[in-house]
Formats: sequence, C-alpha cells, structure tokens
Amino acid sequence: MSDSQLIWEGRVKAEWVDYNNHMNDAAYAIVFSTALDSMLDKIGLDEAFREENHYTAYTLETHVLYRTEAVLDEKLDVFVQILDKDEKRLHLWMEMKNESSELVAASEQMIMGMDQAAGRPAPFPPALVKGIEALPHTEAKFRPSMAGRAIGIKKK
Repeated sequence: MSDSQLIWEGRVKAEWVDYNNHMNDAAYAIVFSTALDSMLDKIGLDEAFREENHYTAYTLETHVLYRTEAVLDEKLDVFVQILDKDEKRLHLWMEMKNESSELVAASEQMIMGMDQAAGRPAPFPPALVKGIEALPHTEAKFRPSMAGRAIGIKKK
C-alpha cells in the first residue's frame, strides 16, 4: 500500500474463530465495518455530528479479498486510503495486516453521504471535507493491483 493510514487495531476474538480454527469469513466483514466506523469518526462523522446534522454515510458496495488465515488472538491492523471521491461518495481501499505486516485481507468499499432528514444522498458537509482531505489519497497510477477486480471464473 503506497500511502495509508492506520484506522483500526485489534485482536481476533474467540467468537470469530470457526471450525477450521481460523477467523470466519463473516468476521473479516465485521472488522472492516468496524474500521470504516473508526475512519468515519476520524473525519468527523461521529455520533454527535450525525445527531446534530442529520447526516450519515451508507455503504453502497463492498468486496473482501482473503489472502491468509488469521487465528485466535492474532493482532490485526487495518489501514485505509482513498482511491477516488466526488462530492458525496468515497471509493476506499482497506488492508488488514498481521503483526508481521503480512496482508491478511483487503476490502474495497464505496460509501455515500446521506441527508437523513431528506432520506437522500447529499454532498459531504464542509466540516467533513476537511477530514476527508486529511486521509491518504492514491493517484490512479498507484492504485493497488487488486482494486477494481470482478468475481468470475476465467475461461480457458
């Protein structure tokens, strides 16, 4: 990851470990969702802002790529960078790494700002734009090679 920011740190919980003795696929989604919430707090979209401004963010799409197993009590860190943005959407790339900095999983996400009172998409308020600008942004030529992948079976 060329330029990223640490947004979540934790350990693999017992309830996340499945019958294969490693983290269940759903738990990866929980970690990435929790990391997204942490990132939103960092840019200023915390509970107080949501209540005061009736503004939130919705996840439109997410892809998780699994690269290696995580086991009980293993330390994990999640890093984020912005791949693209417009006035009301963020295209994010998150990487989950272990203590050895090995890529455990990656998540590509698209989120959209929402005016809760109107129930419609809305541009990010100026207070949030400042927080968004402080996050690492990746130029298209440095985009992670796994970003933008589609699921499919390659035909021979």
